[in-house]
Amino acid sequence: MTVTLSAARSERLLAVGLSHKTAAIEHRERTALNDRLAREVLRALGQEPSVSEAVALSTCNRTELYAVVQGPGAGEDALRRALLEHARLDQNRLQCALYTLHEHRAVAHLFRVTAGLDSMVVGESEIQGQVRRAAERAAEERLLGPLLGGVYRQALAAGKRVRRETRVGAGTISVSSVAVDLARESFESLDDRRAVLIGAGRTAERTARALLAAGLRQLVVANRTVAAARTLAAQFGGRGVGFDDLPDELLAADIVISSTNAPHRILLRRDLEGVMASREERRLVVIDIAVPRDVEATARSLPGVTLYDIDDLDRAAEENLNGRRREAERAELIILDELSRFREWHRGVATALGVRALWARAEAIRQSELAEIDSDSLSAEARVQLDAVTRSLVKKLLHEPTQRLRALDDRDEGLRHLESLRHLFGLAEAELGQAARKPAHAGSPTHAQVS
Repeated sequence: MTVTLSAARSERLLAVGLSHKTAAIEHRERTALNDRLAREVLRALGQEPSVSEAVALSTCNRTELYAVVQGPGAGEDALRRALLEHARLDQNRLQCALYTLHEHRAVAHLFRVTAGLDSMVVGESEIQGQVRRAAERAAEERLLGPLLGGVYRQALAAGKRVRRETRVGAGTISVSSVAVDLARESFESLDDRRAVLIGAGRTAERTARALLAAGLRQLVVANRTVAAARTLAAQFGGRGVGFDDLPDELLAADIVISSTNAPHRILLRRDLEGVMASREERRLVVIDIAVPRDVEATARSLPGVTLYDIDDLDRAAEENLNGRRREAERAELIILDELSRFREWHRGVATALGVRALWARAEAIRQSELAEIDSDSLSAEARVQLDAVTRSLVKKLLHEPTQRLRALDDRDEGLRHLESLRHLFGLAEAELGQAARKPAHAGSPTHAQVS
């Protein structure tokens, strides 16, 4: 008998997506989901009959959809269709890059992702915030249910434990800091260099902090919204400008690091060509860490321009990993331990749902049979006695199987017996859903517990 992670409700957990391991930057940027697009995908999945819960996770390294589905075939089709409809990528290329993970493999993958073990920069610090925001967004769209809520809550707990108990995050631990390392490789010192940051979000803030730590003294932040650029620049003693002033700032810059959320290119080849014509052979290092990319890729061939994109950071990230491989191995052991904790939690929740549904079915049958009795033929005292006798009968019949199921919580036999119980008693999905909506088991997560 095949036992699913969600055996008590005959549901399956799936993850469908692509990452830096399966797709190059030109493909990842065409499937990247900003907040608006991620919500559109979630709302589309919410209309799918086969999908009951869903989370969309999109970073510079990956775009992944996690969902609880009724049947893996229809569920996987729904997730792939959602990605295809929102991707600017032809079907053949998308299908080649996509992977599908089922049940505990999907859970294990998310745990590793949240711990930073599946990132381009192993041990990066940014991913946990991105995972948390993805879960919060799903909760706001009313698609973070009991199973995915538990998966994400415990994935975040696993990530925190990895960072607390290992040094896998020691050293360079973010895309921003790897980008600054590349800038430092290009110049003997950053002390007398000028950097322009394009974008004023969290990534730009982390980049600014890393640049100043590396010795940079001259910083300009350029953003479409001038106020946001000035606010960020003020934190680091720099200047904030709008995009209208960007050409002049590029003339004086040595380093450009771009990290906007724009869906289109910010710097075109012709823009940089015009800048370089007035720089008197001074070289310009451009590091594009945005997904989708901010800088037109053909600018790489311009004389005097050194252009890196997010995939070029892979080499620096690999070198950074060399000193932390032992810590990563320790982190993998922690992930295994946390997965064991998750399975224990899930077995307890699945058992509670199955037991509630069984008792609800028995009570419904009892009430139905009592209703068939002609109330005029019984005295009030007799009706009370009959109610007590039938209630006691149900309790005695279900007490033993209930105790046995609960005793099996810590072993895989528990899920097998739950599947048999669902089949033998014909417990419908609606009944199991009603059981899930009753007061939660002590270990089940709520939306507020994601953090």
